[in-house]
Amino acid sequence: MNVVRISDDALALACGADVVAAEFAGAGWSVERVSSWGMHWLEPLVEINGIGWGPVLPGRVAEIAEGKADDLCIGPVASHPFILSQQRLTFGRAGKTRPLNLKDYAATGGWQGLTRARAMDPLAVVAEVAASGLRGRGGAGFPAGIKWQTVASAPGSPKYIVCNADEGDSGTFADRMLMEGDPFQLLEGMAIAAHAVGAERGYIYVRSEYPHAIAKLNAAIELAAEHLAPFAVEVRVGAGAYVCGEETALLNSIEGKRGEVRAKPPLPAIEGLFGCPTVVNNVLTLAAIPHVLVEGGAAHYDSHGIGRSKGTMPIQLAGNIKHGGLYEAAFGITLQELIYDIGGGTASGRPVKAVQVGGPLGAYNHPSQFHLPFDYEAYAGADALIGHGGIVVFDDTAEMGKMARFAMAFCAAESCGKCTPCRIGSTRGIELIDRIRSGGKAEADAVEALPQMRNARKAGRSRADDLQLLEDLCETMQYGSLCALGGFTPYPVRSALKHWPEDFE
Repeated sequence: MNVVRISDDALALACGADVVAAEFAGAGWSVERVSSWGMHWLEPLVEINGIGWGPVLPGRVAEIAEGKADDLCIGPVASHPFILSQQRLTFGRAGKTRPLNLKDYAATGGWQGLTRARAMDPLAVVAEVAASGLRGRGGAGFPAGIKWQTVASAPGSPKYIVCNADEGDSGTFADRMLMEGDPFQLLEGMAIAAHAVGAERGYIYVRSEYPHAIAKLNAAIELAAEHLAPFAVEVRVGAGAYVCGEETALLNSIEGKRGEVRAKPPLPAIEGLFGCPTVVNNVLTLAAIPHVLVEGGAAHYDSHGIGRSKGTMPIQLAGNIKHGGLYEAAFGITLQELIYDIGGGTASGRPVKAVQVGGPLGAYNHPSQFHLPFDYEAYAGADALIGHGGIVVFDDTAEMGKMARFAMAFCAAESCGKCTPCRIGSTRGIELIDRIRSGGKAEADAVEALPQMRNARKAGRSRADDLQLLEDLCETMQYGSLCALGGFTPYPVRSALKHWPEDFE
């Protein structure tokens, strides 16, 4: 019987993959639902004997079955330039395996890292993770080995492993893809972490907007129970609050409390979930662990990347870009390569004006910065963020003054309200940017609604005064906020002001 492979990734489903699969099944084909290759502009992508067609819309199945539809044929999928140029470790199984098939997982190296780790002393496992150079694939890029060492040596029990899967940044979808396409890899990474630090229970905190990922994880936990034992894992579903992506707000939410940020210290590694030592890592960090723990894995992982940024990073290309999708590469690749050589430039065909890296609170990168290597230290030196590796492209129709205002508005809407710089500063930031962009002459209704604007006009503040006040406000938010929500909001505001001051006229 002829076999056709079609992804059951949420993006493929949104593009009509189920309808296409049903048409093939109705025509007598055997349909295998696999993970996504990550070439999102080609979904629904159909693969037959290694040859791909995409995007396939309902009604074209008969042509493909007859070997026609040449306009949709992309040739061997694994040899496509988008795939061939990558260095895939975390997403090495993407497009190749059935997400909930234990035989597929074992046949592609699954459980080897866990088997080796459990044959080692726990502290040796921690040392191996540290030697790999793996850093947290979130906002801070904190070394995973140091965090694990802290939890392993912390007094008290029980200890917990918490996976932060509250992927809320704009332009990010790698966590979702991995949970939907390779859930056993995440569970294996968590089990290795549990052995290393002495934990017997773990939680995966997933945002409620990911129903397919939640279903896949629950099914995978049940299927893999024998491999994971005695480690037990539970999925907890968030309620849509962006601030719960911050680790302490996430812990509060798991405990059934309001999702608001805790003051640090104590760090979660010392006093985390239910007051116990807790490893909190995100999906991509934990999913990289099985590759680090296979024989020779730490040295192999360390051989990728540059400087202190080791290994590979699943980079997510989104926004106004021709070839959007997931591209895994070693650290060191530039935005120039990612946007033009790999992404194909803008989908609109217009010039690229700005690229935001690191989510809604990441800096807007000007084309003059596209030479920067994808590296934590290089980006920090340019007052920018790598964050979760999400890249959102804007063409020359974007108004950066509006985008700066959006950053403040986003912070105001998503603030947990616990600290004043974030709660009040973001609201004052909206008002101040509105005043700057209006030239100090706000609309009459806005002036009536906002006494502080009216008072500012009476005080006769100049544009230069307002710009300095905005800079002072950003500094207060950056250094006075309890967490990165308020602390990172100044990045997009300052970068927009620096590179596109004309958009604030």
